[in-house]
Amino acid sequence: MQKKKLFNSKILGNDKFKRYTVTAALPYTNGPVHIGHLAGVYIPADIYVRFLRSRAKDVIFVSGSDEHGVPITLKARNEGVSPQEVVDKYHKIIGDSFKDFGIAFNIYHRTSSQTHHDTASGFFKTLYDKGVFNEEETEQYFDEHAGQFLADRYIIGTCPKCGNEEAYGDQCEKCGSSLSPTELINPRSTLSGAKPVLKKTKNWFLPLDTMQPQIEAYIDLHKDWKPNVYGQCKSWLSGGLNPRAMTRDLDWGVNVPVQGADGKVLYVWFDAPIGYISGTKDLCNPDLSAENKADYYLNESLKPKDNWEKYWYEEDTKLVHFIGKDNIVFHCIIFPAMLMAHGSFHLADNVPANEFLNLEGDKISTSRNWAVWLHEYLQDFPGKQDVLRYVLTATAPETKDNDFTWKDFQARNNNELVAIFGNFVNRVLVLSHKYFDGQVVMGSDFMDSDLKVMDELKDFPSKIAASIENYRFREALSEFMNLARLGNKYLADAEPWKLIKTDEERVKTILNIGLQIASNLAILAQPFLPFSSEKLFNMLNLEVQDWDKAGTLNLLPLGHQLNESALLFEKIEDSEIDAQIQKLMDSKIVNEQAAMKSEEAKPNVSFEQFSAMDIRIGTILEAEKVAKTKKLLKLKIDTGLDQRTIVSGIAEYYEPEQIIGKQVSVLINLEPREIKGILSQGMILMSESLDGNLSFVAPIAGVKNGSVVR
Repeated sequence: MQKKKLFNSKILGNDKFKRYTVTAALPYTNGPVHIGHLAGVYIPADIYVRFLRSRAKDVIFVSGSDEHGVPITLKARNEGVSPQEVVDKYHKIIGDSFKDFGIAFNIYHRTSSQTHHDTASGFFKTLYDKGVFNEEETEQYFDEHAGQFLADRYIIGTCPKCGNEEAYGDQCEKCGSSLSPTELINPRSTLSGAKPVLKKTKNWFLPLDTMQPQIEAYIDLHKDWKPNVYGQCKSWLSGGLNPRAMTRDLDWGVNVPVQGADGKVLYVWFDAPIGYISGTKDLCNPDLSAENKADYYLNESLKPKDNWEKYWYEEDTKLVHFIGKDNIVFHCIIFPAMLMAHGSFHLADNVPANEFLNLEGDKISTSRNWAVWLHEYLQDFPGKQDVLRYVLTATAPETKDNDFTWKDFQARNNNELVAIFGNFVNRVLVLSHKYFDGQVVMGSDFMDSDLKVMDELKDFPSKIAASIENYRFREALSEFMNLARLGNKYLADAEPWKLIKTDEERVKTILNIGLQIASNLAILAQPFLPFSSEKLFNMLNLEVQDWDKAGTLNLLPLGHQLNESALLFEKIEDSEIDAQIQKLMDSKIVNEQAAMKSEEAKPNVSFEQFSAMDIRIGTILEAEKVAKTKKLLKLKIDTGLDQRTIVSGIAEYYEPEQIIGKQVSVLINLEPREIKGILSQGMILMSESLDGNLSFVAPIAGVKNGSVVR
């Protein structure tokens, strides 16, 4: 039966699919969503789904919060709260951000839901009852002080590849190498800091090694997948698949539903992709409570046409997973293997994974706060959802890693959205109101230039559609902007603002064609720029149109009354961009300071040696720079015993006039020393911060000069 499914999924073309199931990777609820997530997964998925809906396709769009796994428990432990409190907090932040940003899920579910626990548990039990799993006893690191087995992320040590002393048990975040806990040098537990010991434990393994021929046959049916996806799959397969444990020794997650599995939960990468199925179940559940509908951001206007099984079992359903490249192995090998073993489910027809997005030339990092967080963007740039959607699509890392910079963000908004798309729409609407009271009119016969533009317009919907259907969203957006450029050039060449004085009939024709192009832009903008599309439809006083209406020049009938025009986009000023860059620079400074380490302690000295130092409080009376030096100041200090000269290397940190009158600590019995021809009689005591800055060691309150520092 499964072999038949594999081949049928290949044979069906897009026109043969009756329905579409589109999934977007479940983000971990241990923090908010950032632009890397948007560019890699959620914007491309949303474009694809909005395109399908504009063509009246039966499509469901499913995602949700991945609320299990070690990242959640680590976050909870670090914040001193329960895992449930962590996932509740970030599920709302992420869900609200997606909603406000216009990611049009049918449902944004939760893996902590009862439906998901039942579905994942039942899925595991089906495979267990069929004898799919191998039950094996293996050695795993155990923290004797904490009394528990350690997941990979609960173990840190020195990376054997690059020497990073803070590498995790599954990956070194400095060099990017994949690791196993036993590869770490000097491993230690993050729970207690103690060195863990290896201890035997039992887990259930999915036999990927014996399933490899079936998995390989499935992958080979999809040579048309993106090269980065197909290539990574073939690389994994060429190295030979190994059995993988589908259970873990943890207390947070979906309990393993078999005897002898106390204290064990499902492996998060067994549990998480099943979240697509459990989300679909609740989406199609007519008895779902109002409370759950709100919690799952269920869109009542997008209710499915069929029961949930149709979207997962039937061969005439197209299943597409949108993910980042770090999830390719899980969605293309492990999850399909699970579905094959189960036997009832349709396998993915495509997995258009993207590469990574960097930020200002550096890797996005949640731990270093080197990110642009979606919820903060929505606060800082209200009403500008489409600007970020546009920029992240135009620079999408579809075939290789790409870089987001705030200057490029500003330039694309000002030079493309404002100057091309927005400028064209604004001119044609403003002129229509100015010359013809906002009515659609028609004048003289078409000229060759009109016919040429009309002929070019017809091809844009099919070109954009072909690019979207092949997951080339950057190319599709470029074609969309080419239509805006066509409209801009048409108006610029025709110059209706000049012709109105001599040939009003010609101007009527020009503006009619311009308005029809604007109407086409409103339709074709729907997948990419939904907020701007809605705004443009409103300005045109036109109901939302399906995709198949695009490419025509009769969308606005003669006599149609336009609504008032408004700017689609506005310029972004340098000050707004500078503020965002400064926010990142502040994070960089914090990270650099956190990475700095104090000097190691010097060898012990005896009490007698310490007592030999005579340290007194003194006041700086005079200060001047030492000629021909950058670092030295000549100071005159009242020590309470005398007034003496001391040369100090603090000129890079203090101006002479700043420090006159300051009380300082002075080592007065240091043997005098000539520096740059000046006899220095002592030393000022300074503290040096981790970043190298010097500060005076001084009393909090004023004391009498000559007071002893003990």
